[in-house]
Amino acid sequence: MEEKRHAKRMDLECKLLLKRLDNVDGNAREVKVDVKDVSKTGIGFSSDEQLTMGSVYECLLRIWTGEVLHTFVEIIRIVPKGGTNFYGGIFIGMAEMDQNRIQIYSDFSEINKNK
Repeated sequence: MEEKRHAKRMDLECKLLLKRLDNVDGNAREVKVDVKDVSKTGIGFSSDEQLTMGSVYECLLRIWTGEVLHTFVEIIRIVPKGGTNFYGGIFIGMAEMDQNRIQIYSDFSEINKNK
């Protein structure tokens, strides 16, 4: 499979809260996900929930510092794996400062890995 990612991906332990933006009844609900990788441009995660290709979700991403980054994620890839799905999403409207936080952590992780 051809690599289509524009930014280096890294593993990151974090919690993710997704709220679908077009939820008509106004009841936002949490969706449990297992984050596999994060880059400054997107995120990969698995979930038992059925998310829709092209849908946009509000995202609160807890990073390694304990801070929560507020952004939006558009689902651009769905790969069925057993009883769960693996999703690929791109960040929409993430502040440049937050993108830089992710990139700096990625750079430091790579340096420490090569030591």
